[in-house]
Amino acid sequence: GHDVVFAAILGTGVGAGIAVGGRVLRGRNAVAGEWGHNPLPRAADASPRLRCWCGRDDCVETWLSGPALAADHRRVTGEVLTVPQIVSAAQAGQAPAQATLARYADRLARALAQVINVLDPDVIVLGGGMSNVAALYTEVPRLWGAQVFSDQIATRLLPARHGDSSGVRGAAWLSASRARAG
Repeated sequence: GHDVVFAAILGTGVGAGIAVGGRVLRGRNAVAGEWGHNPLPRAADASPRLRCWCGRDDCVETWLSGPALAADHRRVTGEVLTVPQIVSAAQAGQAPAQATLARYADRLARALAQVINVLDPDVIVLGGGMSNVAALYTEVPRLWGAQVFSDQIATRLLPARHGDSSGVRGAAWLSASRARAG
């Protein structure tokens, strides 16, 4: 198979790997999949500019890591909660936590839409702690269409088979074989 898999790790940081036909793509500069340090596409929202540890502003990682979700919640609500606490509060129907997750899903959709526009993968696999947020798998594909330059989007969004402990390259490798088998 010639499946193209983009495996994103959304954890303490944000990283990614790309597999084509079951082989990890490294690239000429060995930075293939270095998605976390591209700028998040700006939204209509009035989000502040955030400086990343790498020295750039508004990197995907500064918005989409687990700590970034908790920081966004704290900035907007004043509440200091962990990611699992935010997810639990959202599931319990608490509007501020639901709004935080909705902002996160919108940002993830915008960031992944760029990946789809450039790479057009068969499947995008999520690993890392944020990959445990089940709502992302329905919400993000519902939202990314507004940014993808195509009338039809067949790209699938799936959790890494081995959960949030999957490494980037392992996730890309395993997902490529799963995509071929599926």
